[in-house]
Amino acid sequence: MKDQTEIGKIKEGRYIVIEDEPCKVLGIATSKPGKHGAAKARIDAVGIFDGVKRSIVQPVSAKTYVPIVDRKSGQVISIAGNMVQLMDMKDYSNFEILIPEDKKGQIEIGKEIVYIESMGKRKID
Repeated sequence: MKDQTEIGKIKEGRYIVIEDEPCKVLGIATSKPGKHGAAKARIDAVGIFDGVKRSIVQPVSAKTYVPIVDRKSGQVISIAGNMVQLMDMKDYSNFEILIPEDKKGQIEIGKEIVYIESMGKRKID
């Protein structure tokens, strides 16, 4: 899911869709309008799920998409290698997520963990 907004309304720390990937905004640099042109904004962002740095330059009045990012909790059902099976605590659906390297020893069966969901992708927070 994603909404549409203007480039000029985006703030640091918020989210934006760049190259069909939800990204967190790291920095915004805005130039002043010139004699024949509009003000432009350069947005530097990092992908939520892949960690790739991306940047775009567009007019401040241009429209762009903003992803809807949900933080949800799930209960750990099982752990197999570097995959964990979770059950969502609201709709009780089961799914698997890759365990990040920094969370390897912290996840235990039966405990609740927080995960991020946006545009059909999920990641442990």
